[in-house]
Amino acid sequence: MCTRCERPLSALSEASAWNPRRAFLLAAAGAALSAPALAQVNVGNASVARNLVPADQIEAAGVQQYGQLLQQARAKNALAGDGNAQLQRLRTIAQRLIPFALPWNARAREWKWEVNLIGSKQINAFCMPGGKIAFFTGILEQLKLSDDEVAMVMGHEMAHALREHARARMAKSVGTGAALSIGAQLLGLGQVGDLAARAGTQLITLKFSRSDETDADLVGLELAARAGYDPKASVSLWKKMATASKNQGGLSFLSTHPSGPDRIAKLEANVPKVEKLYRDAKKG
Repeated sequence: MCTRCERPLSALSEASAWNPRRAFLLAAAGAALSAPALAQVNVGNASVARNLVPADQIEAAGVQQYGQLLQQARAKNALAGDGNAQLQRLRTIAQRLIPFALPWNARAREWKWEVNLIGSKQINAFCMPGGKIAFFTGILEQLKLSDDEVAMVMGHEMAHALREHARARMAKSVGTGAALSIGAQLLGLGQVGDLAARAGTQLITLKFSRSDETDADLVGLELAARAGYDPKASVSLWKKMATASKNQGGLSFLSTHPSGPDRIAKLEANVPKVEKLYRDAKKG
């Protein structure tokens, strides 16, 4: 769901050492290390394109926008306090999932994971780059999610962050040539603020490709199974989503995560691959 590639600022300032071709070669080399060898689901390597845009800039933008969202929720008295039972439930589930994130992305070792709950009727949840997770009360209450189903939602969103889908989508959206140029400029500390600002306005509402969604479904399924959550809940979750999509209002999550029989069928096909992980976790 990649190798850590932070460099000292003194090294980053050596812009002359970077050019588009070298950036592309480094991106390709990084992709070869982006999927754990012992994964039970078959998702392949993460997108090469993501390496054309520095991860720390996307993560910084995610942290900034997450903070702004929490500030807005707090101002509306919609941010759950630490004593909130639903928030404690979410944080307990996250504590079980997070230890299994590292094999999918070595950068996750340095992420300051955070989980918050926002009072809203919206059916929505997300994980920003850098491990910033938020759930809206609507997805818990309207869908009446079990702990296993919450873990599937959370694992899915964590997978988007771990597989760096937002970073890859950003690179692809400006075209390969432009992304290479941006990558070189960033490594020379040029136009950093502009890129981070553009990323920060897109991250929460970003629509991922169908392949990204499948990738997140399967990686999230494995994360949750390893943490001891029933993989069959992935199927019941998306059946609930399919039902909710027929109703009106509060469907923010479904606007960016469309449900359908193909999605459910792929999950059903992959549940057997992770059932042993689940059983072993339950025994442990």
